[in-house]
Amino acid sequence: MRRIEGPTRIPVPGGKLIDEHIGRVNSGDEAISVAHMVAPPGWEEPAQTPSFTEYTVVLRGTVLVEHAGGVTEVSAGQSVVSEPGEKIRYSAGPEGAEYVAVCLPAFSPESAGRE
Repeated sequence: MRRIEGPTRIPVPGGKLIDEHIGRVNSGDEAISVAHMVAPPGWEEPAQTPSFTEYTVVLRGTVLVEHAGGVTEVSAGQSVVSEPGEKIRYSAGPEGAEYVAVCLPAFSPESAGRE
């Protein structure tokens, strides 16, 4: 059993806050990562083709997910799953977003496949 005292804040541009609770940075885990994120209104990130499965649970606001089939709006109380090799692009709606992301295996900048 391991107790993790708290998250590590991961610096990213654009005003989004990432607090990694479990993962490569905070706990040394490579099998899974769990991060709490807060994105300001209008935040967006580059498109990516990750080599991990990502499970996103929206707690507040709206996350927009661009993918091959269009744009999916994921609101508070909803979730979305992206598969490895699927090109996606995340952004926040006009009210911003708060969400939890779980990645299997754990997120890394190299495995994100950002453009």
